[in-house]
Amino acid sequence: MIENVNDRYQKLIFILLLINVQCCFYFLSPSDNGIIITGPFYSFGTGDTVNERIDDGSSSVIYLQQTFIFFGQTYNQIYVNNNGHLTFDGEWYSYTPYQFPAYGGKDLIAPFWTDIDNRWNGVISYQQYTSGSVLTQATQDINQYFPDLSFSASWVFVVTWDRVAYYHNSGTETSFQVVLISNGHLSFVVMNYGAIASAQRYVQAGYDTIDSSHHFSITGSLQNDITSLPHSSNVNVPGRWVFRTDHGTRGCQFNGNVASLTACHICYLQTDYE
Repeated sequence: MIENVNDRYQKLIFILLLINVQCCFYFLSPSDNGIIITGPFYSFGTGDTVNERIDDGSSSVIYLQQTFIFFGQTYNQIYVNNNGHLTFDGEWYSYTPYQFPAYGGKDLIAPFWTDIDNRWNGVISYQQYTSGSVLTQATQDINQYFPDLSFSASWVFVVTWDRVAYYHNSGTETSFQVVLISNGHLSFVVMNYGAIASAQRYVQAGYDTIDSSHHFSITGSLQNDITSLPHSSNVNVPGRWVFRTDHGTRGCQFNGNVASLTACHICYLQTDYE
């Protein structure tokens, strides 16, 4: 029996759709609340503590179930600030990002520091884990990116900004996540990016330390539009940046190796995966 052109065309369309689903599956991360978020996100939703819907708001102090080492400083508490950053010494309401290094006297983890307004749409939530599948995922990820460490995660802290808007009541939806991972001695920061709405405002993504002896800005920071984040990476995973943050080596990590601050801007992959 000879297939007609229409039958072959329908089969071709089916195969192309199947290939597209298989290729894109990794980047569709289901949250526990049933919402599909595009990006390499860790699970979030069920069991999370949610920040209040307040412009320039913050969490209250969060006592860590395991200490976290950040470039030689050991912390047992942290704050989740609505404007896209984490601080250790207190709530911080700043919505105007500055350039790293700042020499500003603050240890700061900033996955997406800008003027965020969650009063009308978006959820900012966090959760600590000391057992379960999240630790398994973190262990696998870190061993993939740093294969010489034989790492086993004992604590994970996941913070998610889910479809939040920019100020003021913009109606935009931007999703990103920061994940702190530790075994009590080694510490890592993972920054995950989903859909990033056009901001037309400055955004700082990266980290800085008290004296700026250790700092990094992701490519595109402090430019008017940073929508390329879901397509960039330093670990060959679109939308994911990973840093080891426990020790004092000046520079940053690229696929498990220490690179100079200058080399970091050169060797990091910035590829369009669309």
